[in-house]
Parts: sequence; C-alpha cells; structure tokens
Amino acid sequence: MRAEIIAVGTELLMGQIVNTNAQYLSRGLADIGVGVYFQTVVGDNAQRIKESLRIAKDRADVIICTGGLGPTQDDLTKDVLAETVCQRLVMHGPSMDKIEHMFQKRGVPMVESNARQALMLEHSEPLANDTGLAVGVALTHEGTHYILLPGPPKEMKPMFDRYAKPWIAAQMGSVQPLYSVMLKFAGIGESQLEHELIDLIEAQSDTTIAPYAKEGEVAIRLTTRAASMLEAQAKLKPLEEEIRSRVGQYIYAAEDIALEEAVLRLLTEQGRTLAVAESCTGGLLSDLLTNVPGSSAAFAGGIICYTNRLKHELLNVPMEQLEGSGAPGAVSEETAKRLAEQILSVTGSDYGVSVTGVAGPGESEGKPVGLVYVGVASRDGETTVKQLQQFGNRETIKLRSAKSALYQLWKRMNS
Repeated sequence: MRAEIIAVGTELLMGQIVNTNAQYLSRGLADIGVGVYFQTVVGDNAQRIKESLRIAKDRADVIICTGGLGPTQDDLTKDVLAETVCQRLVMHGPSMDKIEHMFQKRGVPMVESNARQALMLEHSEPLANDTGLAVGVALTHEGTHYILLPGPPKEMKPMFDRYAKPWIAAQMGSVQPLYSVMLKFAGIGESQLEHELIDLIEAQSDTTIAPYAKEGEVAIRLTTRAASMLEAQAKLKPLEEEIRSRVGQYIYAAEDIALEEAVLRLLTEQGRTLAVAESCTGGLLSDLLTNVPGSSAAFAGGIICYTNRLKHELLNVPMEQLEGSGAPGAVSEETAKRLAEQILSVTGSDYGVSVTGVAGPGESEGKPVGLVYVGVASRDGETTVKQLQQFGNRETIKLRSAKSALYQLWKRMNS
C-alpha cells in the first residue's frame, strides 16, 4: 500500500516552521507496512490544495493531510476535500460540545468561527482530538483512503497513533507489516561503509539495506516484511551477522540513538565519569552530552579553553609549549595530551577528553584548516591522541570533531 503525505501550511513553505510531522508519520506508517512514496508541502490556497489531492489520488492508496483544520478562514483542508469528493460538511456533535465547554470554562464568549473545528465530511469517520479541538477525518472514497490530521505535533501525534493508524491498518487486510533493525556506525564514512557492503546492497531483495548519513555518524536500516516479530528476526539475523562480521568494530548501537547517548549509557553502566577540555569545538562537545537526559550521572563538566591564556591558567599547559619559536603550539599532539590529562586531574573524573584544532576559515599557527587532535586520558591507562584531518566549513569541522572525540572515547571504553 502506497501513501502520500500532504503538509498544508504557508508557514512551512516560508521556512517559519520545520515539517517534523512528515518524518513522524513516515515512521508510523512503516510500522504497519505502508510505504510513503511521496511527500508534498502546499500553502493555504484552495486551488493548490485541490491540485495536490488530485495528483496524490493518481499515485497513492492512502493520502494523509496535516494542517488546515483550525478555525480561521485560511484553514481550508476539510473544505477542499469535501469539494473534491462531492460531500457536505456536517457538524460532529461531541467535538462541538467540547469546544463550547472549553469556552464556558474559560468564561469567554465563543467566536462563531471556532465551530469550523467540529466539522467533518458527511460519510467520514471522526478521529478524536484528545489534546486539541479540531476533529480529524478518516474517509474512503472511490478506493482511496483519506486522513485529515491537525498540524500542531502535540495534536497530530496522539490522533495518528491512537485513531488514524489503527483505522489505516484495518483497511489493509492481509498486508504484512514492515520490521526494521537500525545499526548505528561511527568512525567510518558513508562511502567507505557502502564499499564494504556493496555486494550485500546490490543483492538485496525481500530484505532491504538502506544507508543514512549525517555529520559524524552513519546508520543502516535493515527492513523486511513478516507476519510476526519472530519471523522478521529470523529473516534479518543472518544479514545483520554478516554486516557485523565485516564492519562490527564501527557499530556503536543497534538502535536509533546518537553517539553521545551511547557513550553516556556506557559510562553509566560502568559507573564512570567524563570531563572534557574543548578548544576548537567551543563547547559543542559539552552541548551534545548535556542534551541527553540524565547526562549528569556520567558527565562531570568541561572547560572551554579557547585561548592560550586559558589553556595555561586553567589547565596548566606551559606557555613555552603553546607559543614561541619551536613550540608545538596549541594545535598539536602534545597540547591535546596535556589538556586531556589536566582535565582528568582537575575534575577527578575517570576519563578526560580534549579537542584542539583549526576550525577555520583560515589557517592557525601555520597549520591547515581541519587539522584536529583528540586526546583521551583515563585513570587506568595511558593517554592516547588521535590526529584527524576534517573537511567542510567551520560549523561542519566543529561537529565532526566533537563526534570524533566521542568515538575515540567509545573505542577506549570498549577496548
């Protein structure tokens, strides 16, 4: 069964908000065996919405629209669909009662336009809105299934999960759902990973291999259709084992989590703590770590020692090592080692990680843009330093360097 998602809202086209709904819906539809073939974004314009529905009807079995169910005159989705399928809009009593009760409770008069949120197509099924006011719509017309959902994610997600998703599944009959395994990689680029697995990718059939890349990480999703989870596991296991036999040293998780979360989990499991000394990343490494809920159990903190003065005053790196004729400089193996060891000593943590380098846009100390050193010190082992040559703009180099630091620590903890 093929699906198309149509996101309605001029604010999406103008870049004022990000269309996170499409990602959420695509994942949820895959869970029940519905593949999303197309995603469309259209503004609050009746003619363009109607044209989008016409195009979608010719290429999809399920059409899901998000947005345009509110009380204002530019909320047109229900009106346009009603016109498209030649049905009247009728009032959904329970939704109208809910709207009126809400205004009575607030002690303010209800503007008449709010009643629009309780409208539904006359031959459709209502989808309850547990967190908002606008009722959703589920309709089958001439073999095409239509779902109308509100735009705000806090309303859209529960309506889809509790009501729309089961309704779609009921229309599918005997179609087997999709099951997936996500393998997350670090320390290897997308092109190199594909090279190592190219024969498997080219030979894929019932079980598919889909690579995804973002800065500092790569993911592979293995997907198959099966009647049950047990059957799916039996089909996916041989392929996963083959991938692990080739590139298992780069796999940091078998679920869709970020590298920083995997590192923090491992630290917590081992009962150990981490502190960081950042120069070229400017606090980005600490930001990644503290964005993970519960990170305080393992992350002690960090020092952003961007200037040589702070490297010297806060972490006791000798000035003769940082500056002067013949000095290794701030961007050097020696300084990365010293920073990692000193942050370990200052904080009393189990691990100390340092990052120092040239993020650009120009050279520093006569050293090229993208040259980065990552140091990892621990209480029960020697300090190691990894030299990296990163590529990209300033922002990219900083992010790749922070992810590289996490990967070097992950490797140390698993050695």
